[in-house]
Amino acid sequence: MSVTMYKMYIDGHWVAAVSGHTRKIINPSNQQLIAEVAEGDREDAKAAISAARHCFDSGVWSGQTGAARGALIYRLSELIERERETLAVLESLDTGKTVEESRWDMDDIAGIFRYYAGLADKDGGEVIDSPIADSTSRVIREPVGVCGQISPWNYPLLQASWKLAPALAAGCTVVMKPSEITPLTTLKVTELAIEAGFPSGVINTILGPGVSVGAELSESPDVDLISFTGSLQTGKAIMRAASGNVKKVALELGGKNPNIIFADADLDIAVDYALNGVFFHAGQICSAGTRLLVEESIHDSFVARLKARMAKIRLGDGFAAETQMGPLTSSEHRDKVENYVKIAQEEGAKLELGGKRPEEPELQAGFFYLPTLFTACTNDMRIVQEEVFGPVISIETFTDETEAMDRANSSIYGLAAGFWTRNPDRIHRLTKGLRFGTVWVNDFNVYFTQAPWGGYKQSGLGRELGRIGLEEYTEVKHIFQNHSPKPINWFGV
Repeated sequence: MSVTMYKMYIDGHWVAAVSGHTRKIINPSNQQLIAEVAEGDREDAKAAISAARHCFDSGVWSGQTGAARGALIYRLSELIERERETLAVLESLDTGKTVEESRWDMDDIAGIFRYYAGLADKDGGEVIDSPIADSTSRVIREPVGVCGQISPWNYPLLQASWKLAPALAAGCTVVMKPSEITPLTTLKVTELAIEAGFPSGVINTILGPGVSVGAELSESPDVDLISFTGSLQTGKAIMRAASGNVKKVALELGGKNPNIIFADADLDIAVDYALNGVFFHAGQICSAGTRLLVEESIHDSFVARLKARMAKIRLGDGFAAETQMGPLTSSEHRDKVENYVKIAQEEGAKLELGGKRPEEPELQAGFFYLPTLFTACTNDMRIVQEEVFGPVISIETFTDETEAMDRANSSIYGLAAGFWTRNPDRIHRLTKGLRFGTVWVNDFNVYFTQAPWGGYKQSGLGRELGRIGLEEYTEVKHIFQNHSPKPINWFGV
């Protein structure tokens, strides 16, 4: 079977890595080879940065009107819609998620580009009152410049679109670095951007590992902003590297997201949403509600209902109609999840379900792991405090509202939280008291393009999506003009 070979896109050309190195891309459902891609390093990254720098400084993109930029971005959204099925298939081959999930992603992605296309010409600046007679004072936003954008492996194109669309709308030039293990849809969208007519140098797509390519983007003085979605430790390393030229930094570093179930909730609905909050893409979601806090009086009933539903989750290839959950994305990541399951048992958590690889012969070639449920968890356990990023739920109990809120906030993360109650006063208190970038009330894992996304504490810096997501890619400039300057006569008179 022939395998497609993909190159990198730099300054309007598809190019091989300077080193000649390549990487094999495999399907995590069966480990079959699906593609081979160029494997870049620092030299390739430098070439991409240089192209983006020259393009930005020339004004070929930033100098266009917002309306002109918006028209091209909108055209790209149309092409993404046209290629919806192709992109969805590539995403599922690359990540292992169900193709239906990938189709939903593609619809969201097209909408993200449409949204920012519509915002591209909407900010005409602000006139502010000047305290000085016969003068004018304006505040405008200008593109920040060259943007390095490092996207994760779990939602490769969705996360890339959160970065690319607002950067383009603002007038920035971009060097995209998808995860080295899931690059295919980002490469396909790069092809679509060429078809749409973006000038050479505006969008550059570089491939390779974070230790070389990502490090160069973070360290380079020619990069004005670095946006990263991924692990906390890598985010900290990027912050240190970015200090070299004090570039702007935007980080989304995951979370350990509590889902609080009060006794007055509709338990069947809460169970249903708890499942949705965790098991899409096998729990490999930064906002997954894997930390369940259940009021003590309903614990046994809730666990019984949750356990019964979890036992029925159907694992399999993402292209099979009956599959509800695909594999983990890599062997290395499955090893990490298995290690957390082992640690949880060593620390005293009670394994209620799962905790192992499936036994079905048809699943042995993939990186599958059973939906896993732990009870008897306590606040100090690593399974409770650390991001497992897999199909694993931990359950703690609480006795009152204050304890629930204190437990939820007792985390280094602050990305998202949800809770279930019918008490309006409690809703008011918890939405105010929970220290998270997003709080869901009687729902979980809802996001949409118009609303900002990001976290408190060590979940990151800055926000993506919404108008704020566009502002992240701009600098603020104050312009003051004196229309009738008069001598001050202070010095040397």
